[in-house]
Amino acid sequence: MTVSADIFRRHNGELWMEDVALSAVAERFDTPCYVYSRAALESVWRRYDRAFGARRHRVHYAVKANGNLAVLDTLARLGSGFDIVSGGELARVVAAGGEPAKVVFSGVGKSAAEMRAALAADIGVFNLESASEMERLNRIAGESGRRARIAIRVNPDVDAKTHPYISTGLNENKFGVPMTEALALYRRAAALPNLHIIGVACHIGSQLTDLTPFADAMARVMALVKELKTAGIEVEHVDAGGGLGIRYREEEPPAIEDYVAVLCKAIPEPYEICIEPGRSICGSAGVLLSRVEYLKETPTRRFAICDAAMTELIRPALYEAWHEVQAVGTEAAAEPELVYDLVGPVCESADFLASGRKLRLREESLIAIMSAGAYGQVMASNYNARPRPPEIMVDGAVMHLVRPREDLQDLYASERLLPKAQ
Repeated sequence: MTVSADIFRRHNGELWMEDVALSAVAERFDTPCYVYSRAALESVWRRYDRAFGARRHRVHYAVKANGNLAVLDTLARLGSGFDIVSGGELARVVAAGGEPAKVVFSGVGKSAAEMRAALAADIGVFNLESASEMERLNRIAGESGRRARIAIRVNPDVDAKTHPYISTGLNENKFGVPMTEALALYRRAAALPNLHIIGVACHIGSQLTDLTPFADAMARVMALVKELKTAGIEVEHVDAGGGLGIRYREEEPPAIEDYVAVLCKAIPEPYEICIEPGRSICGSAGVLLSRVEYLKETPTRRFAICDAAMTELIRPALYEAWHEVQAVGTEAAAEPELVYDLVGPVCESADFLASGRKLRLREESLIAIMSAGAYGQVMASNYNARPRPPEIMVDGAVMHLVRPREDLQDLYASERLLPKAQ
């Protein structure tokens, strides 16, 4: 999944997003900072929606990928539903104008308080992932005077062939219910008075670039649906999850239209198809801007020490993830092309953004770390007492500050000193 070439372009050697020079963003808001393209977000979501044609479907954006209110607002205006994994994400969706009836609550560890909040909001469906969770939700729904709509997330034991940390569809993963236990659990759910079964759910992992695992997983899910029907348990929808990848380096993810075609073939009418894309909607729509503070050479390596760090983008440190790095301007065009490790100022050897990159750099060079719209700011931290960066949404030629930079006082505003000795 790649963003249309007209979202990012070069003009007189400068990198632009839509109709804004990224150097102008850095000049106005300083670095490091996150920048998102509204046009890119809207374009990808619409491709998902249109790919289904007349087929009954729902597109639920996975909030965990990027939960900024402006991102959620942009998608809510298109009619998007939302996939959440916490009470905090539910609060964000509501604050951004999302419809609770279009919310899917996923995740293995929903607390009693989160369940109560979701029931009070009257969300669309709970995706349940264990027998204990099912019993708890039944109890809390009864106490609340409500009947919770549910699907059970089944684990098809399909190898998504992705990074182990983002694989979710194998029996060894913590997610979902094994297929061998699913029918019995559905029968138990059907007997509970405060639960209403409406679907079956599945999600096998993230950053998938092959359609075969999706097809295999859906075949196993539909076999379960047939078993359920034989047992007198009818479902309205099949939730295929998310996971479609984007291009970070040399990946060749399938086209959205091909992905949807596989789902439509595997899941027959009259079942409604639900999907939960996250990264594929926002990943390529965002960049992290950073400046080179120092160039440092050791006997074995050449470092570009940047003002961004693992506190802004932890994916390289966590997954050894690869992000393309581009010079934003032409200020270093006359410099020799050399191999650099791009690192941050955080006091950890794991603090790196990119390794072994051929770049033309000088101190104060402005760089763009590409495809950083997903799992970037949403995973940022204040380690080393670093304020988190601002987020900017570009809309045509307009720059909107959608989250200001934290200042130093924000870092300890909620903390308290001990009482003074009497």
